[in-house]
Amino acid sequence: MAGSAIPGEAINLQLADLLREAKFPINKDGLVDIAREAGASNEVLTMLDGLPEQDYPDIASVTPLLAGNFGPGLGA
Repeated sequence: MAGSAIPGEAINLQLADLLREAKFPINKDGLVDIAREAGASNEVLTMLDGLPEQDYPDIASVTPLLAGNFGPGLGA
């Protein structure tokens, strides 16, 4: 993710970019690692770190958890 705009993006855009870069299936720690490497904000790192410890088969299995727990606009 060299040259990524992630550090300067809004939280929902950071999440969208990170999830698009992830190679599924992936677990919570893998998502956090991708976010950390991309320079995601502390808020995004906290959101991902709050996910349940499990394997996620696809983006659709992650987004409802983020949208449901962290406010409007993330799942729309």
